[in-house]
Amino acid sequence: MSQHFDAVVIGTGQGGSPLAVRLAESGRRTAVIERHLFGGTCVNVGCTPTKTYVACARAAHVARTAARYGVMIDGNIAIDMARVKARKDEVIGSSRSSVEKWLRGTKNLTVFKGHGRFTGPHALRIEAADGSTQDIDADLVFINTGTRAAVPPVNGLESVPYLTNASILELTEVPEHLVIVGASYIALEFGQMFRRFGSRVTLLVRGERILTREDADVARAMQDVLSREGVEFRFDTDLQRVEPLAAGVRIVTGTGTVDASHLLFATGRTPNTDDLGLEQAGIAVNRHGMIDVDGQLRTSVPGIYAIGDVNGRGAFTHTSWNDYEIVASNLIDGEARSVDTRIMAYAVFVDPPFARVGMSEEEVRKDGREALIATMPMARVGRARERGETDGFMKALVDVRTKRFLGAAIYGIEGDEAIHTFIDIMNADAPYTTLQRAMHIHPTVSELIPTLLEGLKPLR
Repeated sequence: MSQHFDAVVIGTGQGGSPLAVRLAESGRRTAVIERHLFGGTCVNVGCTPTKTYVACARAAHVARTAARYGVMIDGNIAIDMARVKARKDEVIGSSRSSVEKWLRGTKNLTVFKGHGRFTGPHALRIEAADGSTQDIDADLVFINTGTRAAVPPVNGLESVPYLTNASILELTEVPEHLVIVGASYIALEFGQMFRRFGSRVTLLVRGERILTREDADVARAMQDVLSREGVEFRFDTDLQRVEPLAAGVRIVTGTGTVDASHLLFATGRTPNTDDLGLEQAGIAVNRHGMIDVDGQLRTSVPGIYAIGDVNGRGAFTHTSWNDYEIVASNLIDGEARSVDTRIMAYAVFVDPPFARVGMSEEEVRKDGREALIATMPMARVGRARERGETDGFMKALVDVRTKRFLGAAIYGIEGDEAIHTFIDIMNADAPYTTLQRAMHIHPTVSELIPTLLEGLKPLR
C-alpha cells in the first residue's frame, strides 16, 4: 500500500532540508528521504569538516610563524591528528544531529531513512537498511541527492589504498608524504592544509598550471604562496598506473615515479543520479550525469524538480541554499524567481582565501565587450600590512557602457568576506560609482575597494 504525500524531498542537503520544512509548514503533507547522513555533503564531508581542518592548520601555521610578530614559542609545533579529527567529529556531529532533530520535530513532515528509487514519475520505493521497503507517491518531487568524489580509472588502482575528500577526513595520523592528483579547489585546500599539519605534499597536475578556470595571474599568485610553504607541484604529469608499496603507493607517470605514503584523488565530482531509477520517472541525465532544469529548477517531467549540486547549476552550499529559496518563493510565496538571473560567486578557502563574483578577466576578454579594469596589490591594504599578510591582489572589471560591474576577484586576507561588497552592488544592479563613493570603515580590507576603483582604466 502506497502512502500519498503532497510533496517528497529526496536528500537532506543544504537545499533539501529547509525546503522540506517550508513545504510542511505551508500545509503540505511532506516526506523527506535520507539514505545515509543527515545534512548532506556540506555538513558531513564538505564545508563543515574541511573548514574545521583549515582552522586547525592555520593555528599550527600561526604558531610556527609567531616569532615574526615577536611571540616566542619554545619547542616544536606538533600535530595530534587524532585530536584534530575528534574536534572535527564533534563539530559535524552537532550539525548533523541538529538537522535530524529539526526535520523529525517538524509537524506535517515524515522522515524516511533509506534509499529512495523512482518506480514511476511520482512514485518511489524506499528501501531501509534492514531490507524492508515502503512505497510512497507525491504530487511534487524534489531531487536533492548531491554529488560524490569522482575517481578516474587508473591501472592498478584496485590493488592500492587511496583517499577521497571524504575518507581523508578519517585519518588519525599525519601522512608522511601525501600525493594529490588534481589542481583545483579541493586539491589546493587539502594540499596547504596537510602541509601545515606537517606532511610532505606533492600535487600532480595534468596541465601546465593550477586553477585552469581562473585567470592566470590568480593561479600564479596562489602557486607562489603554496610553494613558499613547501607544497610541491609536478606539471604536465600523466598518471599511468599505481603500484603497492610496503608503506604506501608508487605512482608511475609519463616522466617518472613518485612514492607516497598516501594518495588523494581530488579530480572532480560525479552526481548521485545513477541509482535513483530516473528512467522509471522519465527523467534523462546529460552527458555529465546531471539533471537538466529550467530557470525555476523544474525537470522535463511536470511536478519534479532538481535542486543542489545534482542539477549542474552550481556546485556550492550557497547555490544549493539559493535553489531552495527560489523554489520556495515560487511555490509557496507566489513569486517568479529564476536561477537564470543568479550572479555566480564563490571562494577557495586556501590561506589567504580567493573569492570571485561574476566574470573573470579572461571571460570578459573573450566576450569582447568594452570594459574597464583595475588591480591593486594587497600590500597597499593597511589591514594586510598590520597582519603581516600581504600576499595577493584585488581586481575589478566594469562595463564601459552600463557602468555596471562585470566581475571582481580578491586573492588576499579576508577576501572571502570583502567580496560581498561587490556581490551586493551587482545584485542591486547599481553602477560601480555607488561603491566607489561609499565611505568604508578604517582599517579594513573593504575600505580599499573604492581606492581600487579609482584606478579603473581601459582593458586592452
